[in-house]
Amino acid sequence: MNKKTFIKTGFLFFCSLFLTGCASLGKLESPYAFSERTALYQSGTAAGKADSFAYDLCVVSEDTPFSDDKVTAEAAAVFNIKDKKVLFAKNPFERLYPASVTKVMTALVALEYGDLTEEVTVTKEAVITESGATLCGIKPGDKLTLEQLLYGLMLPSGNDAGSAIAVHMAGSEESFSKMMNEEALKLGATGTQFVNPHGLHDAGHYTTAYDLYLIFNKALEYPKFREIIAAKEFTASYKNEAGNLVSATWKGTNWYMTGERSMPSGLTASGGKTGTTQAAGNCLIMDSTDSSGEDYISVVLKASGRAGLYDNMSNILNKIVE
Repeated sequence: MNKKTFIKTGFLFFCSLFLTGCASLGKLESPYAFSERTALYQSGTAAGKADSFAYDLCVVSEDTPFSDDKVTAEAAAVFNIKDKKVLFAKNPFERLYPASVTKVMTALVALEYGDLTEEVTVTKEAVITESGATLCGIKPGDKLTLEQLLYGLMLPSGNDAGSAIAVHMAGSEESFSKMMNEEALKLGATGTQFVNPHGLHDAGHYTTAYDLYLIFNKALEYPKFREIIAAKEFTASYKNEAGNLVSATWKGTNWYMTGERSMPSGLTASGGKTGTTQAAGNCLIMDSTDSSGEDYISVVLKASGRAGLYDNMSNILNKIVE
């Protein structure tokens, strides 16, 4: 049995437990409740855990540190990918707005099902008129590769790139959002619902810190994703509707990558995704490596202000090296 089949089988097993309950716990009233999720996993046999959805994932347990006065964001967590340990988790299962951190899932779906070399013609549906929305500046009629659009999506956080990708791959943002939600369920991200590919605010568009770990962890399996989020800038050359050559340079927004904020001693920022809306506050998910090269995923949701976002992130990153 290959790994994908094994994970799928384990996920179905995990879902069946959520739906039917088990003899010792009874029916789960809230499938995403912290205490019930923890109890369900920890009450299983060793063999059951090995075959379950979470066999190769970090699992929040009762032993996970969850309180720190320095962490003022609404939710935050740090995950050790190699050792499968949760170093810190504040409100990991609270449903919150992710803003442009949404684009991690957009990129994942594009990498999973798209052809990076395929030419994409930007349509009028990619035009974003919402005030304050971040854009990479593409126009209807522009012709770019899917790979170039992913850089436009992840570095300058182009909402227009997200729309262009969605329309190209699924015909509409709505249809692409269904693909995003199907992928989220495959990963066990049961506290997530996406209604667009970019994260512009919608009351029905939400996720959790733990779900973002699941999504980001999967995305890191793609070398191209790691390459994109590690880039500080990218120059795309493409043709516009008139056939003229256009050159655009896109820069990243993660302060740890741009040098506007220093990483805690002993850690290196490998890339990530920021997000900001009035409703979501300031958000960031990122990959970091320690001196031995081990990866850590850290996420902060709904911090107050951009400086506050990086204060919170540095505080939880310090838990890796303290």
